[in-house]
Amino acid sequence: MATEIDTLKREFLEYLEIEKGSSLNTVENYERYLTRFFEFAQEKNQLKNADGITDSLVREFRLYLNRQSAGNNRATGKTLSKKTQNYYLIALRMFLKYLTKRNIKSMHADQIDLAKVSERSLDLITGMELSKLLKAPDGSDIKSVRDKAILELLFSTGLRVSELCSLTNDLDLSADEFSIRGKGGKVRVVFMSEEARSAIKKYLVLRKDMADALFVQVGNEVLKKESKPLTRRSIERIVKQYAIKAGISKKVTPHIIRHCFATDLLSNGADIRSVQMMLGHSNIATTQIYTHVTDKQLLDVHKKFHSKK
Repeated sequence: MATEIDTLKREFLEYLEIEKGSSLNTVENYERYLTRFFEFAQEKNQLKNADGITDSLVREFRLYLNRQSAGNNRATGKTLSKKTQNYYLIALRMFLKYLTKRNIKSMHADQIDLAKVSERSLDLITGMELSKLLKAPDGSDIKSVRDKAILELLFSTGLRVSELCSLTNDLDLSADEFSIRGKGGKVRVVFMSEEARSAIKKYLVLRKDMADALFVQVGNEVLKKESKPLTRRSIERIVKQYAIKAGISKKVTPHIIRHCFATDLLSNGADIRSVQMMLGHSNIATTQIYTHVTDKQLLDVHKKFHSKK
């Protein structure tokens, strides 16, 4: 029999999906984080209804999370990162805000502070490594041509891999730009380089299928008669494959190429607000991580203008 908490959780998740327009992936993540909290609370016999969510219960849950092994790292003693712990707290805060909105008595969301995390660092590849990566698909077969188009488009636009997977083959290649619906359903404009547009045109000429997706399975990848759209995992494997072929020892992902897109713009003089818009960041603080690329420029200025005795 469903409890009050079960009902409120279900209604909250429906609220995220319908009123807030959150993606199904986001809703599933929130469900997972909240379920873990509620299961912990039930084991403590401290949660009968919404007003059972108290400061002391949340504190116990935070201690519990902080002592959990991360993934398969039980033997190494590695625990959940502060960033991962914060995902649970963010989900709980959102749930509490929802309860407040409905005038349901419970702990106030502002009573939960997130754990402090160390400043995020970027794993980047060099300009030379990026150039090698983009040149790695050098064949004339449809797979090589497709993969070349994928890499060029990722670097040209700074698209998230999920956004790339959502593209259809009716993309207007006569224009330098197109609109994309990103996180939270927000639409932004991204821009194609001539290299990306040319690569996509070559790929589409070789396409013989009738699938709607822009990037689909080809050759040996096609297990059935119809070509299926490439998934996020497929794109990640493709990027990894060509990074190895290019002789890059670092881990390279589609998101790393997105980082390269941002740092390339900033190092060539683009202002941070423009880069924020092109990346689709709702908060400029997220974009500011890329400003480290100006450090070298600051060093050059220092060497040139600092007084010499």
